Amino acid sequence: MNPIEFFKEAWAELRKSTWLTRQQAVGSTVVVVTLVVVLAIYISGVDFALSLVLGALLGGR
Repeated sequence: MNPIEFFKEAWAELRKSTWLTRQQAVGSTVVVVTLVVVLAIYISGVDFALSLVLGALLGGR
């Protein structure tokens, strides 16, 4: 496949794509950011709890 044919086919496929609306993109972004924050809080809590437990078991401060 030569480069010109490749770019023609790539452009044809790109034109078939549907793009998110601004509202859909903002909604998806809000969902992702919210999920990341919730997971960060959860993982931080588990890390803190395990640190306390292991510190108590191993005689740490």
